[in-house]
Amino acid sequence: RAPHPAADVATDQWDRPYSRDEAGFPATASADSSKGDKYWPPVSRIDNAYGDRNLVCSCPPLEAYADM
Repeated sequence: RAPHPAADVATDQWDRPYSRDEAGFPATASADSSKGDKYWPPVSRIDNAYGDRNLVCSCPPLEAYADM
């Protein structure tokens, strides 16, 4: 269920088999040096990795900008 937004890590209930510290700062990141530069994603993944690989654009078609 990664990445974990700050709201997920800071919640009162934690039902995952790993600690909140591991969720917020995975072992792949260097110990203390990356904690100050952490990027917190605004949301978790939607539809797991499918949503990451199959983006949907909600922009108007290019023709809509022709009149501007």
